[in-house]
Amino acid sequence: MDDERYLEHCRSLLAEFSQTLVTRTRQLPEDHPLRELADAFQSLGSSADIYTLGPDLVARLFDTHTDFAPTFPRELLWFFGGDCLHYMADEEIAQCQQLEELRLAAARRGESFDWRESRAKLLNLQ
Repeated sequence: MDDERYLEHCRSLLAEFSQTLVTRTRQLPEDHPLRELADAFQSLGSSADIYTLGPDLVARLFDTHTDFAPTFPRELLWFFGGDCLHYMADEEIAQCQQLEELRLAAARRGESFDWRESRAKLLNLQ
């Protein structure tokens, strides 16, 4: 999985999460902070500023709306990096590091890489 496909994969995860969050907050008033956050996540998927805006949105989600934080894909915490890594356990960071190394090795060889499948193998889920 080269960098472009990895970005596409992460954008897909972000789109799934944001759509779910928008659906779950649809009944809230338009000016409700959680609904505004859901809308911000939804517009982030098509934003060129994904790397600069994403970590701030993640921090707002984890710090302010903690009941929704467990629904956020853990892979995206790794993807955004920086302060987002503080929301991951050390074991999760180590697993993501291993997966990243496998992904980059596959890209160097010109092979495809399935992040989900490789993660399942790494965790002995298959």
